[in-house]
Amino acid sequence: MHGGIATSGLLAVLALLLLAAAVTDLRTRTIGNWLTGTVALLALPYWWASGLAPWPDMAAQIGLGAAVFACFALSFRLGMMGGGDVKLLAAVALWLPLGTLMPMLLVMALIGGVVTIVVMIGLRLRRFRPETEVPYGLAITLAGLWAVYERYLNQFA
Repeated sequence: MHGGIATSGLLAVLALLLLAAAVTDLRTRTIGNWLTGTVALLALPYWWASGLAPWPDMAAQIGLGAAVFACFALSFRLGMMGGGDVKLLAAVALWLPLGTLMPMLLVMALIGGVVTIVVMIGLRLRRFRPETEVPYGLAITLAGLWAVYERYLNQFA
């Protein structure tokens, strides 16, 4: 049932939720738990609609989400990433197979670097240095949208 109307609809909802995460992160520098929880919970019907078997497919997706959370929780612990960013990234990982997740993380890192540079330039132009919070949810959103496009919508890949 890969590519059916249910999977397409759920991917559209994922895209909207990612956009909402980016907007709220840009505005308030926070990503709500309700939003990340919704992304995570909607992975379940997405797996079903995509025809994933409980074992090993769904278990592998849960393992990927847990591994991403564990790796990026270290970034949170070191003060390099916000908690909402870590939770959103782990929730998005539930949707993507390993072969799509790894390039998505690379794209996210590249976009995150650009976002960080833009924030730093903005701070320097304003000539004051408050505590800087980079809206990394924007990088996660753009990379997640790219991954969905490449994996599911780009029929020529």
